[in-house]
Amino acid sequence: MTDISTQRPRTRLDRQFDQIRAREEAGLNSHAKGSRFVRKFLNNKLAVFGLVVFTIIILASILAPFLTPWDPQKINLRAILKPPSWEHWFGTDKTGRDVFARVLYGGQISILVGLGSAIASAIIGVVIGCYTAYVGGWVDTIAMRVSEIFMSFPQIILVLLLVAITGQSLANLMIIFILTGWGGIYRLARARMLSLREEEYVQALRSFGLSTPLIAFKHILPNALGPIMVNVTLSTAAFILQEAGLSFLGLGVPMGIPTWGNILNVAQDLRVLQSNWWMWLPVGAVISLFVLSVNFIGDGLRDATDPTQQG
Repeated sequence: MTDISTQRPRTRLDRQFDQIRAREEAGLNSHAKGSRFVRKFLNNKLAVFGLVVFTIIILASILAPFLTPWDPQKINLRAILKPPSWEHWFGTDKTGRDVFARVLYGGQISILVGLGSAIASAIIGVVIGCYTAYVGGWVDTIAMRVSEIFMSFPQIILVLLLVAITGQSLANLMIIFILTGWGGIYRLARARMLSLREEEYVQALRSFGLSTPLIAFKHILPNALGPIMVNVTLSTAAFILQEAGLSFLGLGVPMGIPTWGNILNVAQDLRVLQSNWWMWLPVGAVISLFVLSVNFIGDGLRDATDPTQQG
């Protein structure tokens, strides 16, 4: 009896499969080495661009004492409202302070507020969300109700209210950002935990008698880190913009501390905006670049951790 499959005409796809098999048998197919996550992230050009800009701004802020000789808080009445020059790269403000030095030193505080608040709120939200969602019951119900209380108010209104009550200070601002920012990432971590706790490997871990914290944080949490990392980057950008907005209104970090928002606060006079552009344009550009870079990094992390887009 003749095999029907041998009589089927060969297609272009059959020839391609034959070529792939021949190259595989000959050991000619190169196998990509390294982490798939890293390769996927590096293939995203916007994410790489964002990482480069992010790194440059971070390093420039950290190395501010080596990049500029000027004191960001030193008043020089002989150099009031000087335009950009070789001596003052970004010009000077209304009290003769060097704007370039204030942008660099201000980045230390603004990035600390944004990144520190995002990481701290993420830790709180992830710990509460993972544990309560895995345990369930009344513990999960109470945590959900508390998060709903914080999230029922518009965040910026709640921040303004708490700042007015507690007063202006760097520590108070970070605490307020953490208290108002943990709810979103808590709900994200809780949703991921609820979808993962019924997996078969979790049932197997339970049958072996492993403790609840060990199962929740060591075995389930790593599978939910992708969306959480993306949320941290987005929260960082949001907190930096909120700090800049509050400081611009005079309700953020005290004016004596240079931050990106306080630099903009000095330039809010209409005459300054029209004739002394160097007081607001450089710091505005730095804020925009930093926020964009963080968002690009978040998009890259999202694509790299999404299993449906893994190549």
